[in-house]
Amino acid sequence: MLDKRSDLAGPGISTYDEVAKILPQDYSSLLGRMETQQAIYDVKEYIEKGLAKELNLQLVQVPLIVEAASGMNDMLDRDGSRTPVEFDCGLGLDEPIRASIVQAATKWKRWALKQFECDVHEGINTDMRAVRKDYFLDHDHSSYVDQWDWEQVITAEDRNLEYLTGVVKKIWKVITGAEKMVMDKYPALRDPRFPPLPEELHFIHAEEILAKYPDLPRKERETRIIEEYGAVFIYGIGWVLEDGYPHEMRAADYDDWLTPTIEKDGKLMHGLNGDILVYNHVTHRRHELTSMGVRVTPETLVEQMKLAEREDELSQPYHQMILNSEIPLSIGGGIGQSRVQMLLLRKAHLGEVSTTVWPQQLHEICESRNIHVLK
Repeated sequence: MLDKRSDLAGPGISTYDEVAKILPQDYSSLLGRMETQQAIYDVKEYIEKGLAKELNLQLVQVPLIVEAASGMNDMLDRDGSRTPVEFDCGLGLDEPIRASIVQAATKWKRWALKQFECDVHEGINTDMRAVRKDYFLDHDHSSYVDQWDWEQVITAEDRNLEYLTGVVKKIWKVITGAEKMVMDKYPALRDPRFPPLPEELHFIHAEEILAKYPDLPRKERETRIIEEYGAVFIYGIGWVLEDGYPHEMRAADYDDWLTPTIEKDGKLMHGLNGDILVYNHVTHRRHELTSMGVRVTPETLVEQMKLAEREDELSQPYHQMILNSEIPLSIGGGIGQSRVQMLLLRKAHLGEVSTTVWPQQLHEICESRNIHVLK
């Protein structure tokens, strides 16, 4: 099994003393509480329409629960340590249905492309809601997750970095367009302390970031590169890098992080996936907005499951559909709704744009900093 450092999974914060250091001392929301709610839905409408136009996506219904045995749930990372909430349902059934609350619609979407009869370069978008119980709850990680989970049918010829890059640029256009729109509609957001996102996204491979900052752990490497460029897309998340570790653990059964893509300075780099990260001028930290990737083929699925030592799961219905080429080749990703809204509305805490449960000590920290967390 691949080695794993504590830096490779989770938000990287483990105590509320650390959270207290992150949250600003002199915070004041630029928008009032009801105005914030209005702006949330303005951003939501703009992005959903923008994604539909740029990527040829139709907004569709998405499940909150799936059958546990289907293999459809997103296990979030390679070692399966973040388990979903499960329960029995079906009053009166001799054998109740074992249901699993989705952690993301990552796998379901690929199958859904077939269900909704999408043609090549057509796709779906979803207003996804999920529960992830195994996160440390800090300023930008919650047990309640909302995402635009999207997926698009592609051809075998599209499975390359050029196509991935083109899709990423379209998504960046939508996000930056949403920022311009909301700043125009709510002029208070034009605060010089919080400059707008850069027009251009910088693309870089995880291997190149490691070469640039070989002595830094992963999140510090990300912070350095974001401080330099403002916003980056990091290719190749999941493959083992030069130091013997992946940039971050990534599940083995959706993104293709195995395929060789770039040769630079005599070194072959891998991965048809990546993340958009930006610098958050309110928290002065890295801020992840979205993960995406070209999805696995039957061949890369088998190889990645071997590397993850999860070959026993290949018998599940979802994996069998890939192995038997019953569902289309695709590209897809998840864009954090509250993450984007938090950033564009210049908020210090996810709880200002999303209603969920938070520990009492976090509420106390936020109250002492004039941060209104929704309850």
